[in-house]
Amino acid sequence: MLSPSIPNVLTIAGSDSGGGAGIQADLKAISARGAFGLSVVTALTAQNTCGVTGVEVVSSAFVKAQLDAVFDDIDVAAIKTGMLANAEIVATVVDVLRAFPAIPLVVDPVMVATSGDLLLHEQAVDAVRSSLIPLATVITPNIPEAATLLGWSVEKVTNDPEAAAQALCKQGARAVLLKGGHGEGDTSTDLLYTRGQSLALQAPRIGTTNTHGTGCTLASALAAELAHGRDLSSAVTEAKEYITAAINAADQLHVGRGHGPVNHFYQLWQSKQQ
Repeated sequence: MLSPSIPNVLTIAGSDSGGGAGIQADLKAISARGAFGLSVVTALTAQNTCGVTGVEVVSSAFVKAQLDAVFDDIDVAAIKTGMLANAEIVATVVDVLRAFPAIPLVVDPVMVATSGDLLLHEQAVDAVRSSLIPLATVITPNIPEAATLLGWSVEKVTNDPEAAAQALCKQGARAVLLKGGHGEGDTSTDLLYTRGQSLALQAPRIGTTNTHGTGCTLASALAAELAHGRDLSSAVTEAKEYITAAINAADQLHVGRGHGPVNHFYQLWQSKQQ
């Protein structure tokens, strides 16, 4: 049964000064999917469409202060995590979220930006793998992130995505949405795998370089759909349709000279132009 009210969705992630990814993309996607966005900032990035030029990591103590402030006052219907920067922040987030096992949790294991810049310290990968992923309702790695979590080559994950998803579940993930955006061919296929069952979600591959923040956007849209009360497969299907349309409308925007953002509010802006 879908929620009759507007649910609150919390994103725990880094800030993107260019507005296309991170907290900024999360809040846009959550809003576009009919939920109210809350945020806990883990890091500040000096970033634009061409790359990341600086990162200031928030202290784990202040990350906890933000989390406590949210949970002390607000009913949270779903949670999404993105860039967690280092092992101390991962541990802090895990300690807090363990107290809320009933809230759906979408873990986007952000490690590398679209530009190729490293966003997660290498020592934090083990913390994500061992302590955060087992708490998740679903994790949403792309092919390179899945390869890093598994210690596999990108080629191995690409050639057998179902085996990769199965292996991630054996690491503790309850469900995996393995994104196919880094693949090749005319079709982009995401694979939703829950223990013993898989669902392939296909969409035409769109010829645009404006794909900055696609992972953040998809995971946040998925969290919003779960907050509305949808089951996982329905939520993933809705989120996939949304991100595909947002990418398809990305070239309507003119943001920067590099990898521009997707068009989070394509539906709203189209209605304004009619």
